[in-house]
Amino acid sequence: MNIHEFQAKALFERFGIAVPRGVPAKSVTEFASAVQTLGDGPCVVKAQIHAGGRGKGSFIDGYKGGVKLTKSPAEAIEVARHMLGNTLVTVQTGPVGRKVNTIYFTEAVAIKKEYYLAILLDRGSSRPVIIASTEGGVEIEKVAHETPEKITKVFVDPAVGLQSFQTRQVAFGLGFRGDEFKSACKLIEALYRCWWELDCSMVEINPLITTGDGRVLALDAKVSFDDNALFRHPEVVALRDLNEEDPKEVEASKYNLSYIALDGNIACLVNGAGLAMSTMDIIKHYGGNPANFLDVGGSASKDQVAAAFKIILSDKNVKGILVNIFGGIMDCNVIATGIVAAAKETALSMPLVVRLEGNNAAAGKQTLADSGLQLTTATSMADAAEKIVKLVS
Repeated sequence: MNIHEFQAKALFERFGIAVPRGVPAKSVTEFASAVQTLGDGPCVVKAQIHAGGRGKGSFIDGYKGGVKLTKSPAEAIEVARHMLGNTLVTVQTGPVGRKVNTIYFTEAVAIKKEYYLAILLDRGSSRPVIIASTEGGVEIEKVAHETPEKITKVFVDPAVGLQSFQTRQVAFGLGFRGDEFKSACKLIEALYRCWWELDCSMVEINPLITTGDGRVLALDAKVSFDDNALFRHPEVVALRDLNEEDPKEVEASKYNLSYIALDGNIACLVNGAGLAMSTMDIIKHYGGNPANFLDVGGSASKDQVAAAFKIILSDKNVKGILVNIFGGIMDCNVIATGIVAAAKETALSMPLVVRLEGNNAAAGKQTLADSGLQLTTATSMADAAEKIVKLVS
């Protein structure tokens, strides 16, 4: 789960991480009071969407930049009027872009130097890793590719936690000295506490900055959370912005379905993440393009299967459906019953290929045969993929 910059900075402040003063606004009527809170000097106006590259982005009406430095409150309000309700397109949103529903006004800060700082889980070592670089304000992928020697990585043993010598290692690696060094160590420690205590999957500050008066600040903030741990953090769940998520994925979450929309035209309904990925791979192998990742889990109910079918059919790009089920715990007849109910309720007219194997597969196949539905059965995963690709094309 992702949150907006203004929400991330509020969490940072809770953990003692220094950030520039800022005020969010969700309507034009809130602009004046928000700007007044920051005083009469220059301020930065930031469009709030769940995507990076906002500063270099463009709005669909041609207006340039989702992050603007303004010289006065009047100019800030005028810029915010252009942004609010407009659709911002960045390298991460794709051509469709994202509608801006919140504007974040922050104080303008004189930047002395920019850095990059992030904490995430390293899958290879199964440990938290702190990634830092003196090259802040640019894409870390570009730095890693062109100048990898400018990146510092420090791995943390989760059994003992972040140690003081490790915070100093990161701060020294970034070139901090004197009072800035002490401030940087304090910030790194606080950022790790935030990552650990809130079950974050990633916290990122890009850029982390120093100012002329010796402050070390998180000028930007990006935080994402491990969905599997959200039950422990209702205060984090309350920050979720459904407007930033695919409506199909939101609907799937209501039924505890794992769904991710893709850009193909062959929908997949599968039980088990590994089987789902294999199914997408074999569709590609036979020349097709998967429209989604959809894992109904190992013990889905009839209602969950029916809901999954409806979510699939809400995607206008879908031209065919492949159901690939291997029943271990899952009862294949439950899947079959759900398919029949959903297909009849939605008056399904597109190609449907079903492969059922495992627990109670014979009963499931009989349920499909007795349903009167126009569908194609398959004897193997390869057979199913080859058939749906041919039917769609």
